[in-house]
Amino acid sequence: MIAAERAFAARAAEVGVAQSFLDFMTAEAIVFAPEPVNAKALYSSQPPGRAPKDGGPTLAWWPNWAGIARSGDLGFTTGPAEVNGKRTVNYFTVWKKQPDGAWKWVYDGGASDATGGSPAAAPVAQLGPGDPRPLDIRQAFAQVDAAETLLATRAARAAVPAYRSVLAPDAHMQGSPRRPATTPAEIAEELATRAPAIQFKHLGGEVSDAGDLAWTFGSAGWTKAGVPGRGHYVRIWQRRAGQWKLVFDQLLDAPPPKPQA
Repeated sequence: MIAAERAFAARAAEVGVAQSFLDFMTAEAIVFAPEPVNAKALYSSQPPGRAPKDGGPTLAWWPNWAGIARSGDLGFTTGPAEVNGKRTVNYFTVWKKQPDGAWKWVYDGGASDATGGSPAAAPVAQLGPGDPRPLDIRQAFAQVDAAETLLATRAARAAVPAYRSVLAPDAHMQGSPRRPATTPAEIAEELATRAPAIQFKHLGGEVSDAGDLAWTFGSAGWTKAGVPGRGHYVRIWQRRAGQWKLVFDQLLDAPPPKPQA
Protein backbone atom coordinates (compact mmCIF):
# COMPACT_ATOMS: atom_id res chain seq x y z
CA MET A 1 0.00 0.00 0.00
CA ILE A 2 2.82 2.42 0.83
CA ALA A 3 4.49 1.43 -2.45
CA ALA A 4 1.25 2.34 -4.24
CA GLU A 5 1.28 5.74 -2.51
CA ARG A 6 4.82 6.40 -3.67
CA ALA A 7 3.99 5.24 -7.21
CA PHE A 8 0.99 7.59 -7.17
CA ALA A 9 3.23 10.54 -6.28
CA ALA A 10 5.82 9.54 -8.87
CA ARG A 11 3.10 9.34 -11.52
CA ALA A 12 2.02 12.90 -10.71
CA ALA A 13 5.57 14.11 -11.31
CA GLU A 14 5.54 12.33 -14.66
CA VAL A 15 2.13 13.11 -16.18
CA GLY A 16 0.63 15.81 -13.96
CA VAL A 17 -1.87 15.92 -11.14
CA ALA A 18 -5.19 15.22 -12.87
CA GLN A 19 -4.06 12.16 -14.84
CA SER A 20 -2.22 10.61 -11.89
CA PHE A 21 -5.29 10.99 -9.69
CA LEU A 22 -7.45 9.34 -12.36
CA ASP A 23 -4.94 6.49 -12.71
CA PHE A 24 -4.97 5.64 -9.02
CA MET A 25 -8.63 6.16 -7.97
CA THR A 26 -11.49 3.68 -7.91
CA ALA A 27 -14.66 4.36 -9.89
CA GLU A 28 -16.52 5.15 -6.65
CA ALA A 29 -13.81 7.33 -5.03
CA ILE A 30 -14.92 10.60 -3.45
CA VAL A 31 -13.43 14.01 -2.73
CA PHE A 32 -14.88 17.10 -1.07
CA ALA A 33 -15.35 19.88 -3.61
CA PRO A 34 -16.56 21.21 -1.20
CA GLU A 35 -19.45 18.71 -0.93
CA PRO A 36 -18.77 14.96 -1.34
CA VAL A 37 -18.61 14.25 -5.08
CA ASN A 38 -17.50 11.38 -7.30
CA ALA A 39 -13.79 11.97 -7.89
CA LYS A 40 -13.71 10.29 -11.30
CA ALA A 41 -16.49 12.49 -12.64
CA LEU A 42 -14.83 15.60 -11.21
CA TYR A 43 -11.33 14.98 -12.56
CA SER A 44 -12.61 13.70 -15.90
CA SER A 45 -14.54 16.94 -16.43
CA GLN A 46 -11.49 19.14 -15.86
CA PRO A 47 -8.79 20.11 -18.38
CA PRO A 48 -5.89 17.65 -18.07
CA GLY A 49 -3.38 20.38 -17.27
CA ARG A 50 0.31 20.31 -18.00
CA ALA A 51 2.83 17.88 -16.62
CA PRO A 52 5.70 19.38 -14.57
CA LYS A 53 8.11 18.76 -17.45
CA ASP A 54 5.87 20.95 -19.63
CA GLY A 55 5.68 23.81 -17.14
CA GLY A 56 2.83 22.53 -14.99
CA PRO A 57 2.85 22.69 -11.17
CA THR A 58 4.94 20.18 -9.28
CA LEU A 59 2.90 18.36 -6.62
CA ALA A 60 4.94 16.19 -4.29
CA TRP A 61 3.85 14.21 -1.24
CA TRP A 62 4.98 11.30 0.89
CA PRO A 63 3.54 9.26 3.78
CA ASN A 64 4.76 9.60 7.36
CA TRP A 65 2.02 7.48 9.00
CA ALA A 66 -0.05 4.59 7.70
CA GLY A 67 -2.35 1.81 8.86
CA ILE A 68 -3.90 -1.29 7.37
CA ALA A 69 -6.53 -3.89 8.24
CA ARG A 70 -5.49 -7.38 9.29
CA SER A 71 -7.23 -8.66 6.15
CA GLY A 72 -4.92 -6.51 4.03
CA ASP A 73 -7.73 -4.98 1.96
CA LEU A 74 -8.27 -1.52 3.48
CA GLY A 75 -5.86 1.07 4.81
CA PHE A 76 -4.75 4.69 4.86
CA THR A 77 -1.73 6.94 4.43
CA THR A 78 -1.11 10.51 5.54
CA GLY A 79 1.73 13.00 5.37
CA PRO A 80 2.92 16.38 4.06
CA ALA A 81 2.36 17.69 0.53
CA GLU A 82 4.15 20.42 -1.43
CA VAL A 83 3.23 22.49 -4.47
CA ASN A 84 6.31 23.78 -6.29
CA GLY A 85 8.38 23.04 -3.21
CA LYS A 86 6.13 24.86 -0.75
CA ARG A 87 4.30 22.98 1.99
CA THR A 88 0.56 23.47 1.68
CA VAL A 89 -1.46 20.66 3.26
CA ASN A 90 -1.23 17.49 5.26
CA TYR A 91 -3.00 14.97 3.06
CA PHE A 92 -5.03 11.93 4.03
CA THR A 93 -5.81 9.07 1.64
CA VAL A 94 -7.93 5.95 2.14
CA TRP A 95 -6.81 2.94 0.08
CA LYS A 96 -8.66 -0.20 -0.99
CA LYS A 97 -7.14 -3.33 -2.52
CA GLN A 98 -8.71 -4.27 -5.85
CA PRO A 99 -9.57 -7.78 -7.12
CA ASP A 100 -6.44 -7.76 -9.29
CA GLY A 101 -4.25 -6.99 -6.28
CA ALA A 102 -3.66 -3.33 -7.14
CA TRP A 103 -4.23 -0.59 -4.57
CA LYS A 104 -6.51 2.34 -5.50
CA TRP A 105 -7.69 5.24 -3.41
CA VAL A 106 -11.34 5.73 -2.40
CA TYR A 107 -10.89 9.07 -0.60
CA ASP A 108 -8.29 11.80 -0.84
CA GLY A 109 -8.23 15.14 0.95
CA GLY A 110 -6.15 17.32 3.21
CA ALA A 111 -6.13 19.99 5.86
CA SER A 112 -4.08 23.20 5.54
CA ASP A 113 -0.64 22.81 7.08
CA ALA A 114 2.44 24.86 6.23
CA THR A 115 4.50 23.68 9.20
CA GLY A 116 6.15 20.81 7.37
CA GLY A 117 6.59 17.25 8.58
CA SER A 118 9.05 14.40 8.36
CA PRO A 119 11.41 14.36 5.35
CA ALA A 120 10.53 12.14 2.40
CA ALA A 121 13.22 9.61 3.27
CA ALA A 122 12.07 9.16 6.88
CA PRO A 123 10.58 5.78 7.91
CA VAL A 124 6.79 5.58 7.80
CA ALA A 125 5.27 5.14 11.26
CA GLN A 126 2.57 2.49 11.38
CA LEU A 127 -0.67 2.05 13.28
CA GLY A 128 -0.59 -1.12 15.37
CA PRO A 129 -2.87 -4.04 14.42
CA GLY A 130 -6.48 -4.20 15.53
CA ASP A 131 -8.51 -6.95 17.19
CA PRO A 132 -7.29 -10.36 15.88
CA ARG A 133 -10.74 -11.93 16.14
CA PRO A 134 -12.55 -11.69 12.78
CA LEU A 135 -15.99 -10.10 12.70
CA ASP A 136 -18.65 -10.38 10.01
CA ILE A 137 -18.46 -7.29 7.80
CA ARG A 138 -22.18 -6.50 8.16
CA GLN A 139 -22.02 -6.75 11.92
CA ALA A 140 -18.85 -4.67 11.95
CA PHE A 141 -20.42 -1.91 9.87
CA ALA A 142 -23.50 -1.88 12.10
CA GLN A 143 -21.23 -1.42 15.12
CA VAL A 144 -19.31 1.39 13.44
CA ASP A 145 -22.56 3.10 12.47
CA ALA A 146 -23.70 2.84 16.10
CA ALA A 147 -20.37 4.34 17.27
CA GLU A 148 -20.82 7.22 14.81
CA THR A 149 -24.38 7.81 16.02
CA LEU A 150 -23.34 7.83 19.67
CA LEU A 151 -20.44 10.21 18.98
CA ALA A 152 -22.78 12.54 17.06
CA THR A 153 -25.35 12.52 19.87
CA ARG A 154 -22.72 13.37 22.47
CA ALA A 155 -20.88 15.92 20.32
CA ALA A 156 -24.11 17.85 19.74
CA ARG A 157 -24.05 18.57 23.49
CA ALA A 158 -20.30 18.78 24.18
CA ALA A 159 -17.70 17.97 21.52
CA VAL A 160 -14.56 17.53 23.64
CA PRO A 161 -15.88 14.91 26.08
CA ALA A 162 -17.61 13.19 23.15
CA TYR A 163 -14.28 12.79 21.37
CA ARG A 164 -12.54 11.81 24.58
CA SER A 165 -14.97 8.91 25.02
CA VAL A 166 -13.86 7.25 21.77
CA LEU A 167 -10.32 8.46 20.99
CA ALA A 168 -7.57 5.85 21.11
CA PRO A 169 -4.46 6.77 23.15
CA ASP A 170 -2.40 6.85 19.93
CA ALA A 171 -4.99 8.73 17.83
CA HIS A 172 -4.08 11.42 15.31
CA MET A 173 -6.25 14.47 14.54
CA GLN A 174 -6.10 17.32 12.07
CA GLY A 175 -8.25 20.19 10.90
CA SER A 176 -6.88 23.44 12.29
CA PRO A 177 -3.95 25.25 10.61
CA ARG A 178 -1.62 23.86 13.27
CA ARG A 179 0.41 20.72 12.54
CA PRO A 180 -1.40 17.37 12.78
CA ALA A 181 -1.90 16.32 16.39
CA THR A 182 -0.12 13.06 17.19
CA THR A 183 0.40 13.22 20.97
CA PRO A 184 -2.08 13.56 23.85
CA ALA A 185 -0.94 17.16 24.45
CA GLU A 186 -1.36 18.04 20.76
CA ILE A 187 -4.76 16.31 20.70
CA ALA A 188 -5.87 18.53 23.59
CA GLU A 189 -4.69 21.61 21.70
CA GLU A 190 -6.47 20.53 18.51
CA LEU A 191 -9.70 19.84 20.37
CA ALA A 192 -9.48 23.30 21.93
CA THR A 193 -9.64 24.85 18.44
CA ARG A 194 -13.00 23.23 17.69
CA ALA A 195 -16.46 24.47 18.53
CA PRO A 196 -17.89 23.47 21.93
CA ALA A 197 -20.71 21.56 20.22
CA ILE A 198 -20.71 20.02 16.73
CA GLN A 199 -23.56 18.44 14.76
CA PHE A 200 -22.30 15.41 12.82
CA LYS A 201 -24.15 13.40 10.18
CA HIS A 202 -22.68 10.08 9.04
CA LEU A 203 -22.87 9.79 5.23
CA GLY A 204 -20.87 6.68 4.35
CA GLY A 205 -17.71 4.63 4.49
CA GLU A 206 -16.48 1.02 4.41
CA VAL A 207 -15.27 -1.75 6.70
CA SER A 208 -12.41 -4.18 6.10
CA ASP A 209 -13.08 -7.84 5.38
CA ALA A 210 -11.67 -8.74 8.80
CA GLY A 211 -14.06 -6.31 10.49
CA ASP A 212 -11.19 -4.61 12.33
CA LEU A 213 -10.78 -1.30 10.46
CA ALA A 214 -13.27 1.17 9.01
CA TRP A 215 -13.30 4.58 7.37
CA THR A 216 -16.26 6.92 7.61
CA PHE A 217 -17.16 10.36 6.32
CA GLY A 218 -19.96 12.83 6.92
CA SER A 219 -21.04 16.42 7.33
CA ALA A 220 -20.47 18.71 10.29
CA GLY A 221 -22.00 21.95 11.49
CA TRP A 222 -21.24 24.20 14.45
CA THR A 223 -21.37 27.67 15.95
CA LYS A 224 -18.19 29.10 17.44
CA ALA A 225 -18.01 32.52 19.08
CA GLY A 226 -21.41 33.26 17.60
CA VAL A 227 -20.30 32.48 14.03
CA PRO A 228 -21.88 29.49 12.25
CA GLY A 229 -19.58 27.09 10.45
CA ARG A 230 -19.84 23.92 8.44
CA GLY A 231 -17.62 21.27 6.93
CA HIS A 232 -17.01 17.56 6.56
CA TYR A 233 -15.15 14.90 8.45
CA VAL A 234 -13.24 11.73 7.60
CA ARG A 235 -12.36 9.16 10.25
CA ILE A 236 -10.58 5.88 10.77
CA TRP A 237 -12.03 3.52 13.37
CA GLN A 238 -10.17 0.48 14.66
CA ARG A 239 -11.66 -2.38 16.66
CA ARG A 240 -9.63 -3.05 19.79
CA ALA A 241 -10.56 -5.73 22.30
CA GLY A 242 -14.12 -5.72 20.97
CA GLN A 243 -14.54 -1.94 21.06
CA TRP A 244 -14.32 0.56 18.20
CA LYS A 245 -11.81 3.33 18.85
CA LEU A 246 -11.20 6.48 16.84
CA VAL A 247 -7.60 6.45 15.60
CA PHE A 248 -7.81 9.28 13.05
CA ASP A 249 -10.10 12.30 12.67
CA GLN A 250 -9.92 14.98 9.98
CA LEU A 251 -12.34 17.92 10.16
CA LEU A 252 -12.39 20.18 7.11
CA ASP A 253 -14.07 23.57 6.84
CA ALA A 254 -16.36 24.23 3.89
CA PRO A 255 -17.62 27.57 2.59
CA PRO A 256 -21.18 28.50 3.53
CA PRO A 257 -23.79 27.31 1.03
CA LYS A 258 -24.71 29.78 -1.69
CA PRO A 259 -28.13 31.43 -1.20
CA GLN A 260 -30.98 30.17 -3.34
CA ALA A 261 -31.78 32.33 -6.36
